Amino acid sequence: MKQIILGTAGHIDHGKTTLIKALTGIDTDRLKEEKLRGITIELGFAWLDLPGGQRVGIVDVPGHEKFVKNMVSGASGVDLVALIIAADEGVMPQTKEHLDICSLLNVHHGLVVLTKMDMVDEEWLEMVTEDVKGFLGGTCLESAPVVPVSSSTGQGFPQLLETLENLCRAVPERSSNGLFRLPVDRVFTMKGFGTVVTGSLVSGKVRVGETIMIYPSGIQSKVRGIQVHGKTVDVAVSSMRTAINFQGVDRSSIARGDVVGGVNTLKSSYMVDCLLAYLPSNGKPLKNRTKVRFHTCTSEILGHAILLDREELLPGETAVAQFRLDTPVAVVKDDRFVIRSYSPIRTIGGGQILNPVPRKHKRFKEPLVTELKALAESPDREIIAYHVRKSGILGVGFSELRPMTNLSEKDLEQHLQHLLSKRAIIQLDRENRTFIHGSVFDGLRRKAIKILEDYHKDNPLKTGMSGQGLKAKLAPSLTSKLFSLLVHDLAKSNIIFQEKEAIRLFAHRVALGADQKDVRHRIEQTYRQSGLQPPYFRDLVTSMGQNPVHVKEILMHMLEEETLVKVKEDLFFHRRVVEDLKDRLVFYLKAHNEVTTPQFKEMTGVSRKYTIPLIEYFDTTKVTIRVGDVRRLREG
Repeated sequence: MKQIILGTAGHIDHGKTTLIKALTGIDTDRLKEEKLRGITIELGFAWLDLPGGQRVGIVDVPGHEKFVKNMVSGASGVDLVALIIAADEGVMPQTKEHLDICSLLNVHHGLVVLTKMDMVDEEWLEMVTEDVKGFLGGTCLESAPVVPVSSSTGQGFPQLLETLENLCRAVPERSSNGLFRLPVDRVFTMKGFGTVVTGSLVSGKVRVGETIMIYPSGIQSKVRGIQVHGKTVDVAVSSMRTAINFQGVDRSSIARGDVVGGVNTLKSSYMVDCLLAYLPSNGKPLKNRTKVRFHTCTSEILGHAILLDREELLPGETAVAQFRLDTPVAVVKDDRFVIRSYSPIRTIGGGQILNPVPRKHKRFKEPLVTELKALAESPDREIIAYHVRKSGILGVGFSELRPMTNLSEKDLEQHLQHLLSKRAIIQLDRENRTFIHGSVFDGLRRKAIKILEDYHKDNPLKTGMSGQGLKAKLAPSLTSKLFSLLVHDLAKSNIIFQEKEAIRLFAHRVALGADQKDVRHRIEQTYRQSGLQPPYFRDLVTSMGQNPVHVKEILMHMLEEETLVKVKEDLFFHRRVVEDLKDRLVFYLKAHNEVTTPQFKEMTGVSRKYTIPLIEYFDTTKVTIRVGDVRRLREG
């Protein structure tokens, strides 16, 4: 059966709590102070079984102006509102404010209940009814039915119950496929049960035994038990008034305003991007950086309203804004919010969350403002693509996209597959389901090609650039997985070629000029003819009378093509000379099992300044292994 939560609204003393008790038999005023003062202070909860079998959860809210923040907490997450107006008083200040709050929270389904009809005559009742209908014009309850009742006599109750049944049929059912979220509106301790929280389950579902997380604190726990309308259940779904008790969580670690959700499915943020509607009833403009009370779900947080495209917002206007908050919130796209002035406290506006985890924005950036406005109405795929693109080279994960888009897992998966098939986005990491935008990836491709072009131009005699060098030039924060994907993609497209540690453009070839060929020939001849007693490179450069930088470039080229071998700093040998010595050394070791340094010196016929670097080179290249004062042939 469809789950429905009904919330009350209306001025103090207009009979909200009395009506609920008359309908359900439940007194929602549970506090001693409420009994003594005769007013509702905290949220109250009940349930009603309609004649057709539909069970409705009820949230009773306080009507006093001092407790409007509690009213906002209760109104969040309701499917249906009953605006209570006393027939003997009519529309009052909190009637107007509560209706504004319902409108800002996007509550479109509801009715008006004219209570205390037994206290007025028929003519007065007709007059009040017409007055109320005029008051509702242009509001979220413009077409709502108006039902007069008496909680004392029960007069009008049959019509009220019939109206509620009709409205329940019209209310769309909330999907249970969304992210599990239970904004906490009450916390208490029960003997034998431990810490218990209650709230209206706004989306998703939760089962006994599941591990949950409390936001924004990040505390994890297991669900020990669930109750819905006083009955123990194994699972609760969206639009149920739900009580959950936890395993090993202290009462002091949870408070109203916290959100219970799945582990790491939500993300807390000190900033939110919003579409802000400033109420026409406000007497003055809202200036940039105004301090406000930000209400969303069941939380109230102080913060500042940053107007992104103007210095002030006039009454009746709507604009994109970023709220920078004193403490973090965990919300999702399209959540509704209300803002109230810091002092004196009154409701001044509210609207819709566009991005629950934005970056800090600079003001008066027209493209940014245009993009944020588009988030309010853009198709889901465009919203997904926007967040993937904004994530840049770091990418964004599947779990992060859930609160950013407020899509079910199935719907998000389908949209991602479509975008992947069009190469609008690219999957960077299969295990963690991380994505980057196609335009970001293409930008990296172009940048990598330009870096290699410049490198080849500046280093014509080098085969290519090291992978680490290219990665560092692309971006310091570039991940190894993204770099590997980029290199693979460029190689597959025959744009680059990877040769050992060097990466080059596919078309690049080392080509020596005539003068360079002559220098190369002279260097090779020198090292080949000098055998195991080559000159140090600095001496060779001096003897050649050439520019040291140019000679070194050619030397590095000869090392890359493996014509020469570097044995130690400034000491090089011709490869054939080294290979010949290696063959003789291996032959000797196979015959004698080991060789001492003097024996190796005798084999080479050169001084220790060459002998020691050479035998250490063979250790380094794993031809030999040193054991005490001798070398042996390294096995394997």
